[in-house]
Amino acid sequence: MSSRRGLGVASLGAVAAILLAGCSAASSDAADDGATDPAQFVIDQDFPDPDVIEVDGVYYAYATNSRAVNVQFATSTDLETWDVASDDVFPDLPEWADTGRTWAPDVAVLPDGRFALYFTATDASSGRQCIGVAVSDAADGPFVSDSPTPLICPLDEGGAIDAASFVDSDGAPYLVWKNDGNCCELDTWLQLSPLTADGLSLAGDPVKLLTTTEPWEGTLIEAPVIVRHDGEYVLFYSANDYGGDQYATGYATAPSLTGPYRKAAGPLLTTDLTDQQYLGPGGQDIVIAPDGTDRIVFHSWDAAYSYRGMNVLELRWDSGKPVVG
Repeated sequence: MSSRRGLGVASLGAVAAILLAGCSAASSDAADDGATDPAQFVIDQDFPDPDVIEVDGVYYAYATNSRAVNVQFATSTDLETWDVASDDVFPDLPEWADTGRTWAPDVAVLPDGRFALYFTATDASSGRQCIGVAVSDAADGPFVSDSPTPLICPLDEGGAIDAASFVDSDGAPYLVWKNDGNCCELDTWLQLSPLTADGLSLAGDPVKLLTTTEPWEGTLIEAPVIVRHDGEYVLFYSANDYGGDQYATGYATAPSLTGPYRKAAGPLLTTDLTDQQYLGPGGQDIVIAPDGTDRIVFHSWDAAYSYRGMNVLELRWDSGKPVVG
């Protein structure tokens, strides 16, 4: 786990001006409307909900399942050129999990030097999505879980998805996640669970951090990621319907890890704010680039809304506020 998965994200007015160069083909309707073509992906295939870590100068990106593998992964040395592996980093799911919906993986380095994969999968007994953990000696797997039950599975709240690891300044590990209430007409909350020192078990009850309050968020928030900057906690999240261009990225800040979190005045990254270059931008993660500056990694839709590719943008801070560029 890393206490600093990177720093940054976007100020709204700066986003469109610094978007990555290059365009992929857009629909004729978008061209007629004068919208900018979607920007080129750094991974130009379906690679949603990316999580990125750096190990000995190599970046590893992990993503939601494809038709062929439970967890996708890719490698890079510069965050720009990526080699997508054909192997499955998590070939065998635990006995509690069904195949087909292994979502939003998060990989962290454990205190003993091994790697933990926090993953979402379908709980076979209930049909709800729940969070599990698997372990590997290497960042490229194979990850193995022999647990008979999920790590986090609040069935009365619709289950759980989108785990992200965080280590506080005192070394204490946590998972931040979302209860999957939108599966069954329940509220969705971003929640924080303390972990045992080894990062493999729960160490206490969850704390609710944020729920939907803003019009742009629609009916749900998800994909939480926490970083610490200048003594303040910054909680990045995605909101609205992931299946279209209303999906967007926002953030909130707090003086302590458990809150209270105060949301920014508006979203950070949206389809309109990027002049249509990033369609439904979300599922974000934060990482430090080789030159020591920061990047936001996220997915967005292709022009035909047929797959979600991976993007990387530069991040910086301006007067204490996260900005792009």
